[in-house]
Amino acid sequence: MCGIAGVFGSRCKKEKMDVMLNKIRHRGPDDFGTFACQEASFIHARLSIIDVDGGKQPIFNESGTVCIIFNGEIYNHEKLRQMLKEEHNFSTNTDTEAILHLYEEIGENCVSLLDGMFAFAIYDVEKGLLLARDPLGIKPLYISEWQGNVFFASEMKAFLGIVPHFKEFPAGTYYQSGIGYCKFFSLPGETGFENTVEQTVEGIRHYLKEAVKKRLMSDVPLGVFLSGGLDSSIIAALAAEEIPDLNTFAVGMKGSEDLKYARICAEYLGTKHHEYSYTLDDMLEALPDVIYYLESYDAALVRSAIPNYFLSRLASEHVKVVLSGEGADEIFSGYHYLKKFSQEELFKELVQITGALHNTNLQRCDRMSMAHGLEARVPFLDVNLVRYAFSIPISMKTDPDRQEKWILREAFSRMLPDEIVFRRKSKFSEGAGSFRSLAQIAEETISDAEFVRSAVIPGRRKLRNKEELMYYRIFHKFYPAESVEKAIGFSRSL
Repeated sequence: MCGIAGVFGSRCKKEKMDVMLNKIRHRGPDDFGTFACQEASFIHARLSIIDVDGGKQPIFNESGTVCIIFNGEIYNHEKLRQMLKEEHNFSTNTDTEAILHLYEEIGENCVSLLDGMFAFAIYDVEKGLLLARDPLGIKPLYISEWQGNVFFASEMKAFLGIVPHFKEFPAGTYYQSGIGYCKFFSLPGETGFENTVEQTVEGIRHYLKEAVKKRLMSDVPLGVFLSGGLDSSIIAALAAEEIPDLNTFAVGMKGSEDLKYARICAEYLGTKHHEYSYTLDDMLEALPDVIYYLESYDAALVRSAIPNYFLSRLASEHVKVVLSGEGADEIFSGYHYLKKFSQEELFKELVQITGALHNTNLQRCDRMSMAHGLEARVPFLDVNLVRYAFSIPISMKTDPDRQEKWILREAFSRMLPDEIVFRRKSKFSEGAGSFRSLAQIAEETISDAEFVRSAVIPGRRKLRNKEELMYYRIFHKFYPAESVEKAIGFSRSL
């Protein structure tokens, strides 16, 4: 996991590149690298995960005519290297170099063979710039086209003071200079699924086990975020089968359900469990940092980002890579508000919220982990599993007589204790015990009249409550540019 930024079109002044690097340096505290020529400037901040000693970026091809900077992980890079080794001399053991040489062989079509999470930039002396982002937007990327140049970066803050406007780079898309954007991935539509419950359960187990196993690839210590909820507990159970003395991590306020259930699950699985209990004062102290790194004031997102921030900080003291349960609620229908939809409407809603993860929960997970130099991987959003999950009939995910995500609970009911399998779904901030803490502060400090006066912000967007106004005021101090607000995603429910 790293931070990337750059300019294509003309050489960028070193002072501007230094500003961009400093804004994303937290994403890659281990090393940094630069490249500049007459029409391109690249910078890379590295968090060393694969080939720790030899993987400095940018990486060049054998002739020095093509170079790459990359953020993410490619889980099938060893297979790709075997395909390419007859034609290319590898100078590193990184997944980054596999992308580079694959690009040399098949050009922009390389994105279709990459199994992983990624955002990368390739400069080719002959063809110019190629930018690409993974199918679901697990890894962030933003772009600005200004004064004949293309600027790009892993986070919005890198553009401040550099360009007047920018936008989020779309997920599942690549961009070629002189040509434009091309979408290479879309979420699947409904299919004629005819499997039995037993066959479906086996399919879920197969795809999720494979997804977890491939994400254990690392040359540095790895652990699991464990809230004691269904999703993170499944990931922990599958990882514990492969890793002895697996490190697991939980946070919450004193007496919170997450701390309680995470201990139950960790004891059951025999993991090496770590926990941190935070207070309201801790939350208030961390809030400005949370919003700065998160790059959002969406109330639901900030609420969940606070425990995520403490969790990432805790994990970073022990490991450099974690697995997280993000995405399960979207692909298996886990949220309570989804119960109001008909089955036909529900399928469309699941597609909508899964497709919006790139600037909501995935953004939260990425920013909070990278704020602490930690890489987070999300097995539930493995493309093969996502495709399979969307082929499963809605009736197997939700039913008036059954608990939400019942087919997922059925698939792993024998791997976990009943109190974990049948634990009621709660949002991150609810389980951590801090759901209403800051909302109450906002109610006490912002009058009704003040909220009415301040609720409509530039761009005519209306803030949804006093809590969101409190977050917006902090956000606006860091990000006064209107283009930042235009790039923000918002949760479907509060």
